[in-house]
Amino acid sequence: MAKRVMLKISGEALSEEDRIFSIERADALAKSLVKVQKAGFELAVLTGGGNVWRGRIGQGMDAVTADQMGMLATVLNCIFLKDALVRHNAKARVMSAIEIPRFCEVVRQDIAKEKLAEGEIVLFAGGLGSPFFTTDTAVVLRAIEIGADTLLLAKSIDGVYTADPLEDSSAKLIKNISYEEAMAANLRVMDMSAFALCADKGLPQVRVFSMNDPDNILKVLSGDTMGTTLYP
Repeated sequence: MAKRVMLKISGEALSEEDRIFSIERADALAKSLVKVQKAGFELAVLTGGGNVWRGRIGQGMDAVTADQMGMLATVLNCIFLKDALVRHNAKARVMSAIEIPRFCEVVRQDIAKEKLAEGEIVLFAGGLGSPFFTTDTAVVLRAIEIGADTLLLAKSIDGVYTADPLEDSSAKLIKNISYEEAMAANLRVMDMSAFALCADKGLPQVRVFSMNDPDNILKVLSGDTMGTTLYP
């Protein structure tokens, strides 16, 4: 069973249709994360920023500037989630790839591992701190840096499919697939650089599952076979 877990959530997991930030959704997620921690898991989280900023919004802008705004959006989300975790009596800290000293500390692998071992939930913000890299690549790198046993990708759909299920009614859910097979099939659950990093560094496993119920996080870690498992 995994002990140290890296979780990626989308920015939309913290929002609702009419609100960029939803305290109710943040509270529900925080409760689930506390359950994961109390079950004995060391937990790190990396958030997307799509509730605040998406690349397509920045069409016509300088690409570097647009990516910088996306990175800052993830900082906002991590600060928001930390606040919810603290309300539920969890110890949490935000570590950012971008230096913002009065709001969060800079990512340091040794400190992150130390704090995880001490029972804090570590929230990684700022992606990789450089433009042109997605949060997919960032979360794989952070998982490798902290020595995570498993990487959880909590999505809006319930796993990896042979094609986009929203566009192809014949698409079938894949239960198990290797990183190399996923790359060869051009599956879009992560970008290619993230897949390549998983394969090259032998990340033990990636689980892809639906975030429609935040308690799915603990269910997956407790042995539920929902979703898709990717492996070396």
